[in-house]
Amino acid sequence: MSRDTIQIHNMQFYGRHGVNPEEKVLGQRFEVDVEVDLDTRPAGLSDDLTKTINYAHIYRLVKRLVEEECFDLIEALAETIATHVGREFAPDAVRVCVRKPHVPIKGVLDYVAVDIERTPESWQSPT
Repeated sequence: MSRDTIQIHNMQFYGRHGVNPEEKVLGQRFEVDVEVDLDTRPAGLSDDLTKTINYAHIYRLVKRLVEEECFDLIEALAETIATHVGREFAPDAVRVCVRKPHVPIKGVLDYVAVDIERTPESWQSPT
């Protein structure tokens, strides 16, 4: 089986995630990468969208989760995204990176990120 990857990088959404009350009220920008592993050969040989995972559908799912859900931790947001993508699209694996560019930390940094990889065993088990 081939290990091909569909990558959607640097999706940007406005969400209300964080442990500080201000983060839940004011919200902030979050950046998300999603990669799904699957065999793309059937789609590549047939040029048929139904034989692959439609990345526009992944985008809409991630947008809904980031903008409508509320988590204290970006770890929980990343886990939720991975679980939903896995359950809805059934890839061989899913990787999610959530970046928080504007963290309430005194210091100079570009962003804080959580990067996870999950396989079917993790999204098929009860959470």
